[in-house]
Amino acid sequence: MLTIPISTVAWIIVKAREFDAKDMGSDAGDIEGDEDNPLGVLADRADDPTIEELTSWIEDLTDTEKAELVALFWLGRDSGDPTDMPELIAEARRNQNRSVSKYLLGSPMLGDHLEEGLEILGYDTSEIESEIA
Repeated sequence: MLTIPISTVAWIIVKAREFDAKDMGSDAGDIEGDEDNPLGVLADRADDPTIEELTSWIEDLTDTEKAELVALFWLGRDSGDPTDMPELIAEARRNQNRSVSKYLLGSPMLGDHLEEGLEILGYDTSEIESEIA
C-alpha cells in the first residue's frame, strides 16, 4: 500500500522524538512575541543538526512519499482507520504547495503520530526504531 519505505518512516520517527526531547530553553517559542507559533521552535533552532537532518530527509522524498508521510501523520493524529488512507494521501497531494518538512516539524508529537499511523495500517516499527536509536 505504501511506497515510502517503513525504515525511512521509522528513522523519521526516531529523529522527530530526538528533536521533541531536546531542552528548548527559556525563550524557545518566543518568536516575535507569539508564544503559540508552532514554527517558533524551528526559527529559534534553525541550525540544529537534528532539524537539518530531518528537513533534508523529508524534502528528499518523492512527492508520493511526502504525501504518504503527511497522510500517516494525519491518520495517527486523528486515529482513523486504514480505509481512510487513500483519501488522506489524495488530500496531502492537493496541499503540497507548502514545505512538507516545515509543516511536519512544526507539529507537536510528530514521531508519535507517525508511529500511530503505521500501527493503524498494521506496521510495527519498534524493532527498526530500536536498531536506529
